Amino acid sequence: MITKLAIAGYRSLRDLVLPLDAINVVTGPNGSGKSSLYRALALLADIAHGRVLQSLAVEGGLSSTLWAGPEAFSRGMKTGEDPIQGTRRKNPISLRLGFAGGDFGYAIDLGLPVQSKPPVSAFDRDPVIKAESLWSGELLGRASVIAERNGPSVRIRNESGAWVQVMAQLAPFDSMMTHCSDPKSALELLLVREEMRGWRFYDHLRTDRDAPARKPQVGVHTPVLSSDGADLAAAVQTIREIGDSDALDEVIADAFPGASLEVRPGDYFELLLRQHGLLRPLATSELSDGTLRYLLLSAALLSPRPPKLMILNEPETSLHVDLLPALARLITRASRRSQLIVVSHAAPLVNALGDDCNRVILAKELGETIAQDVERPSWAWPSRS
Repeated sequence: MITKLAIAGYRSLRDLVLPLDAINVVTGPNGSGKSSLYRALALLADIAHGRVLQSLAVEGGLSSTLWAGPEAFSRGMKTGEDPIQGTRRKNPISLRLGFAGGDFGYAIDLGLPVQSKPPVSAFDRDPVIKAESLWSGELLGRASVIAERNGPSVRIRNESGAWVQVMAQLAPFDSMMTHCSDPKSALELLLVREEMRGWRFYDHLRTDRDAPARKPQVGVHTPVLSSDGADLAAAVQTIREIGDSDALDEVIADAFPGASLEVRPGDYFELLLRQHGLLRPLATSELSDGTLRYLLLSAALLSPRPPKLMILNEPETSLHVDLLPALARLITRASRRSQLIVVSHAAPLVNALGDDCNRVILAKELGETIAQDVERPSWAWPSRS
């Protein structure tokens, strides 16, 4: 389980370190940084897939995603005695992301390239990876480092604890996580990379009239619901055959008393909901947005192949307030198999989770996202060469 999440220099997240638990609910007013936290987690996952620079490009490039305020706030700025203004920088410009748990920790430092005159490449504005580190345990230290990258050079500890250089000229846009993982010489890198690749994100599952989940789909074994929910019927049938079918029945009955799900098989699978009092089942094309969204979340959270970490962004969208206690119980059930981070501004959902969740309340101070009433965990970033 991840016990710490660290983000620095990304949008309003100037320097944020959070403790994590089995269920984590990130809440706060609009504009407090919830979406930035969600996107930062997605960037971390993209590192393991080798597409972090492409994801930054979609957001406008590194210069558009960097913290836009001063490097640090003076006491006068905080009290209002002095205007908010930039000062001489003490540290290089960087965007840093990291996490740690009982087994391993990982962090990456992205920065601006050294500009050459005249430019030698059309890509000389691309962000570059300045440093990376993988370590054992929760805190980075000299003795705990397993693998590290400084500039183009990567070295890894061997079985005897000695450092071995495994790459001398790693491209500035390639991560050691994707290019140096090896089952023999870098097993830990490989294990962490595969865990990160398994993280699952569900963000605004579509329930509109033309949503993919409303249409029959070709059915194949689907242990993991797709991010758009197009394979909902196949995912439900997979839970029926190789997952916890009883749990599925329970969470549906919890939300809709007397209701049950069934799948009409064939070349195209169709999901049907039987409700007490109706003479025929309803197809997904007939369901309300809230009902369909709850079915999508049920299929995602009851996956027969649970991930180490699942992140839900505003799962309460379209749900009536009366369904939020059932959703909270569904999330609690899923947390027995996966760690969850839920980004939400629905107070009834947060309250329904109660003491089962680690509540992170975000707020803004001078444009910076802060976590209220949270004791900052110990954290250290890898240094650049």
